Amino acid sequence: MKNRLEEIRKARGIKQEEMAEALQVSRQTISSLENGRYNPSIILAFKIARYFGLSIEEIFIYEGEGK
Repeated sequence: MKNRLEEIRKARGIKQEEMAEALQVSRQTISSLENGRYNPSIILAFKIARYFGLSIEEIFIYEGEGK
């Protein structure tokens, strides 16, 4: 799954550490999400969307199988 997490975070001037603290996860988790090494749980995806005031679909792009 692709995402726009890094793009959105940087556009708002938020550091990985700040975001991690607000979401109660490690900075490494944020880094792994941004680099596509880790897909968030549905709960974390909702927390991230709420944090930015966006919908999950505006942040995470599901490409489905065969694409």
